[in-house]
Amino acid sequence: MASSSGGFPWITLVVFLPLVGVAAILLAEETRAKWIALGTSLVVLLCSLPLWIGFQESSPAMQFVERYRWIASPPIHYAVGIDGISLPLVLLTTFLIPLCVLVSWTAIETRVREFMISLLVMETATVGVFVALDFVLFYIFWETMLIPMYLLIGVWGGPNRVYAAIKFFLYTLAGSVLLLVAILVLFFTGGHTFDILKLSQAIYPPTLQAWLFWAFFAAFAVKVPMFPFHTWLPDAHVEAPTAGSVILASVLLKMGTYGFLRFTLPMLPDATAAFTPIIMGLSVIAIIYGAYMAFAQADLKKLIAYSSVSHMGFVTLGIFALNAQGIEGAILQMVNHGITTGALFLCVGIIYERTHSREIRDNTGLAKAMPRYATFFMIFALSSVGLPGMNSFVGEFLVLLGAFAWGKLTATLAALGVILAAVYILWMVQRVVYGEPSQQMSHKLFDLHWREMGTLIPLAGFVFWIGLYPKPVLDVMHASVEHLLQHEVRVMTVEQPPRHEKSASLSSSQMAALSGYRDGQLP
Repeated sequence: MASSSGGFPWITLVVFLPLVGVAAILLAEETRAKWIALGTSLVVLLCSLPLWIGFQESSPAMQFVERYRWIASPPIHYAVGIDGISLPLVLLTTFLIPLCVLVSWTAIETRVREFMISLLVMETATVGVFVALDFVLFYIFWETMLIPMYLLIGVWGGPNRVYAAIKFFLYTLAGSVLLLVAILVLFFTGGHTFDILKLSQAIYPPTLQAWLFWAFFAAFAVKVPMFPFHTWLPDAHVEAPTAGSVILASVLLKMGTYGFLRFTLPMLPDATAAFTPIIMGLSVIAIIYGAYMAFAQADLKKLIAYSSVSHMGFVTLGIFALNAQGIEGAILQMVNHGITTGALFLCVGIIYERTHSREIRDNTGLAKAMPRYATFFMIFALSSVGLPGMNSFVGEFLVLLGAFAWGKLTATLAALGVILAAVYILWMVQRVVYGEPSQQMSHKLFDLHWREMGTLIPLAGFVFWIGLYPKPVLDVMHASVEHLLQHEVRVMTVEQPPRHEKSASLSSSQMAALSGYRDGQLP
């Protein structure tokens, strides 16, 4: 079956070109593996740019669609496409992989060939998750991601790498089993199809929606990770190599929140409305708990890991506010978190190569010996706080705006996370940048060289670009988010009228939240 878009298969090229790099690495000498991986990832990045350039912002439909019959019975298709929700995440992935190759240039000294292969396979799997329009294809990419991530942690990680890798694998696999069950149930109740777009238009009984909601929740909440399913994350971050931590925080965690947006909200609108208060409560807990735990950490990586729990709480808060500001803020914050937290992990990796310690007490007073490093570290730290003029401020502001429309108390409690973030981030900066230099480590310190500058400058550029002019990114999302919300309200109020008083009140509030959002106005 020919490509349904009738154009050049850009998405297929972006998804599978990293595997061409894998083949080239296998055939080449190991000394060339880094160069091949870097070249391949840069070409993939260039090939992803036409998706941004040719994207029609006014259309909520899937674009660059490719659909081929794969298996006749059951009907399984190779079907891919992008919309305003998936496009920013695809570009984030293709942007970060070359930086992961660069930061691993000297940090990885053993099995370099296998490490670079793992990075490229991870790129194929994660991009595939964001573009798949067939549930079987989605699940294949979803599960494929486990293998390279397990290897990155288990082979090239720290002293407790095997424990962390197995814990990550078991947590994610447990959720994936329930995801598979949910996919099969949808196949038999949604018209014997795995087509994600068709399944999103089908109507499901409220009881079935409730069961499917929690099956999806188990898979996506672990991946985010939401409280209390977060315990695998600090161990995985601490033991993973720098590139593994960057991919884990910047890309892999977004697969969970993407799942909520792509499947839970459009397919299960009644269950989403009924269980939203629970998710909002868990999100607020994650925001405050993650910030509190970050403040107690002495390990830089573990501090940033717990800050991820807090920041991803803002993302789920925005998604389940079920209004345009909240969802657009959540998507933007997914991108912002990938940039800022990924940059902080890069900074930790850079200093670890010098001192071989991630302890704050061993990495103090760096401004004297490493002024360029201290400058970048300050930029990304202040971005994580949400300083106005930087990227995270825009995302968090929109999320809190959406949360305020949903519930004033919820938004007020979530806003405490911003204050707590300032506490633990500024306390970290005060010691790492401006504290007294460690006498034991001072002789090991030297400032950033060209390769390290090359990894941090693009990230700093995006911090200020999105912070000062977020319109291009937000414009991409508008039509898709509006379409999602219109579908949500239509299904809840027309095809599936509320069955009890609580559900009716939630639906009416969500309907009211829609009015005026296209122009950025509160109802």
